[in-house]
Amino acid sequence: MHFSELPLDKTILKAINEIGYSTPTPIQEKTIPLILENKDLIASAQTGTGKTAAFALPIIEKLIWNQNSKKKGKKIRALIVSPTRELAVQIQDDFKTYGKYTNLRTTVVFGGTSIEPQKEILNKGVDVLIATPGRLLDLRKQEILSLSHIQTLVLDEADLMLDMGFIADVKKIEALCPKKKQTLLFSATIPEKIDQLANRILKSPIKIEI
Repeated sequence: MHFSELPLDKTILKAINEIGYSTPTPIQEKTIPLILENKDLIASAQTGTGKTAAFALPIIEKLIWNQNSKKKGKKIRALIVSPTRELAVQIQDDFKTYGKYTNLRTTVVFGGTSIEPQKEILNKGVDVLIATPGRLLDLRKQEILSLSHIQTLVLDEADLMLDMGFIADVKKIEALCPKKKQTLLFSATIPEKIDQLANRILKSPIKIEI
């Protein structure tokens, strides 16, 4: 299968072609069509299998469908929650690479650094937010950002979030998002607590294991 066989916008295909992506990995081939159909997913895949593109490409595609909002009026429509700063930064880099020919705006927020520059960027309006749980809840508490327009919520490396003690924060974040949304959970392994979390917050999820 070639990426051009997937229902992706030509701007996305141009960007991924430039970085040498031609054939989707198994996780990408299985998840991209389902995400475009607005299904909730629980996907088990190791780091290095191309899972960021597996959720980033269809999220960008769906945002392109209604991206004509002026830069000023942008609302956060996709939220990716990541357990670590390093991973969050990497996900942002990937989104920027895949969306370089769109006018979508992406930013990343994490703790351990000044909150002011992050506030400034958020005030300008973004389409995609990548965040670590603690900083996201801080910004929400200060009413710097709203999660009321989220269409897609991604919980990445869910088993690592469990190990790091973030599951209570993740539940709080999910509850702050609209009830009507798509939720995607990615995890290298699916321990019982992650399964329970998925059953609680996902709607009739499709399970994919690579």
